[in-house]
Amino acid sequence: MAKVGLIIIDEEHETSYKQDDVPRYHARDVAEERARLFSCPLVLGSATPSLESYYKAQKGEYKLVKMTKRIDERSLPRVKIVDMRMELATRKKIAIFSKVLLDAIDKVLKSDKQAIIFLNRRGFSTFVNCKRCGFVLKCKRCDAVLVYHFENRKLVCHYCNYMAQPPDICPKCRSSYIKYLGLGTERVESELSRNFPQLRIARMDSDTTVKAGSYDRILGNFKSGAVNLLVGTQMIAKGLDFPKVTLVGVVSADVMLNIPDFRSCERTFNLLTQVAGRAGRGEDGAGEVIVQTYAPSHYAVLTASKHDYEKFYHEEIIYRKQLLLPPFINLVKITVRARNEEQASKAASDLAEAIRHESDGVKVAGPAQAPISRMRGYFRYNILLKDKDRIKMCDVMKRVLADFRRPHGVLIAVDVDPISM
Repeated sequence: MAKVGLIIIDEEHETSYKQDDVPRYHARDVAEERARLFSCPLVLGSATPSLESYYKAQKGEYKLVKMTKRIDERSLPRVKIVDMRMELATRKKIAIFSKVLLDAIDKVLKSDKQAIIFLNRRGFSTFVNCKRCGFVLKCKRCDAVLVYHFENRKLVCHYCNYMAQPPDICPKCRSSYIKYLGLGTERVESELSRNFPQLRIARMDSDTTVKAGSYDRILGNFKSGAVNLLVGTQMIAKGLDFPKVTLVGVVSADVMLNIPDFRSCERTFNLLTQVAGRAGRGEDGAGEVIVQTYAPSHYAVLTASKHDYEKFYHEEIIYRKQLLLPPFINLVKITVRARNEEQASKAASDLAEAIRHESDGVKVAGPAQAPISRMRGYFRYNILLKDKDRIKMCDVMKRVLADFRRPHGVLIAVDVDPISM
């Protein structure tokens, strides 16, 4: 394009703007550079800006423009937090749905409106466990638990797509005390059908949208009223506008909070706020959002329930500053992987030592096993560089990698400004 006059990035906080494969880049950074080259404005739009962008706006690097009202001055939905610890105390077994949520779904059904039920986990049961010896079935190629999918009666790894038959007896102690535990969208759909046989339910996750046209078909059925309840993962949390949706239910807000990543609180707040925004977009009132959680006092849940981004930002930015994390510092993540664990560990240690020798004041952390230590048959170790000067870190890495003798079978990936650990 020869004459770019304006660049707009909608939902600028979205993690999908970052490409994790080679070439690794962030579309927001590319857009910023393109805007500079063409001397044209760049507009970043979001109801939940990334902390990095909002921090730049606070410092005056970006100009902050606030839209404080919904279209036609419609009210924001009322958010109700349900403490699932109380449900656990008053019922004999763990409940998937609180009485509050079940009553709200029943009310929607009787008033001929629509509802969205959100859970950011696909599958039926998220792990299979032996109650006698505690054995949990894991993927043969990844350090990840296998998820049971009822539709195809298979155990599936969500990282490498390895599949296995669900066992009748424990592979370790040969007992028959196999239990299917945890909760995914398939199970939510099944339980809702059991509780409300008259409900017309559709499920939307990466399992139901594999075939071409399935995404449009599911949303088309929902928009036309052929379906009155939509169950889904983060696919349904953003950008959808359905005037008849008066209820949004979040089955478990804690799923995203417990991910071992410093951005887990930010992602929880973003998803809860975005999915809450699907309710009350028509002319029938504000709508209602019911959030089920075992951590009702967590600031990410509380601030999302009040639609209060600024309060969340001020809470989160304190932790980022204390721990010296973005936006106060830039990160470079180096992942060393090999099929042999000892080889991966040694190569990572040698590389970290070489980086420290050339560090030029750059902080070097690690090596440490990646949160998922083995993926697709490769053992993985991470090294993390921290410094305010991104260019300095990149120069250090260029010098080190130019001289580093990488052993045969060892792969090294460098990710500047990683969005996940």
